Amino acid sequence: ERAYGSYEALLAADDVDVVYNSLPNSMHVEWSVRALEAGKHVLCEKPMDRRVKAVERAFDTAEREGRLLMEAFMYRHHPQTQKAAELVRDGAIGELRQLRSRFSWTLEDATDVRLFPELDGGALMDLGCYCISMQRLLAGEPELVFGRERTGGAGVDMGFTALLQFSARCFGEFQCGFDLPEASGLEAIGSDGTLVVRDPIRCRDPHVEVNGERIDVADVDRYYLQVENFSAAVRDEAEPLLGRADALGQVRAIEALYGSAASGAAVSL
Repeated sequence: ERAYGSYEALLAADDVDVVYNSLPNSMHVEWSVRALEAGKHVLCEKPMDRRVKAVERAFDTAEREGRLLMEAFMYRHHPQTQKAAELVRDGAIGELRQLRSRFSWTLEDATDVRLFPELDGGALMDLGCYCISMQRLLAGEPELVFGRERTGGAGVDMGFTALLQFSARCFGEFQCGFDLPEASGLEAIGSDGTLVVRDPIRCRDPHVEVNGERIDVADVDRYYLQVENFSAAVRDEAEPLLGRADALGQVRAIEALYGSAASGAAVSL
């Protein structure tokens, strides 16, 4: 174990090959870019940013430097997530028509970095990004979004509600908040049935329900699986689960939802 006196000192260390960037949201891209330019591979905590151009800059840098950059959505690596996606893809509930997801908990510490607008805090960034990711995994990229926010604290969104249109026949909705009781869940409704994931992000008691029937999956540490995939990709032994395309899909939806909340109108992507 070793400590460094500054981020610059860490990036100058020749024996550091990989950096995990868990800084506040507003610092994700800047310090990921610096790490990539210093020759490090970067696992960047979600969300990478709320601006499309910033995420494009980060991945442009990774490609130019020949280094790996991955956004850290740990739940995507868990067998529960993979099973849910597999069941929807294979038609277990028929044609996918409606998605509902939620993620909330009460944040009472006024000094928490997630409550400062200058650090790109807010419920959509910290919690809603998971709801977006879950729905994109099952339905693809949204073509139209509409969002409303409840502001509080120092001016961030304490709560956010959104509607997403993935196609003329498939819609999504989600809610997230720092000002709500703890809750999480994912529901996918198709023409022939319903799929439910009770704890889609923390993956406790991992299982998927299809029309009320429980399907158990392996109880594996999602963070461990994420690190294993990332390290294998660094060694060119596996493809990274999440790359440029997924990160850009995420940030396009986030940017559009904030734009919708500000204008009061739906935004096309």
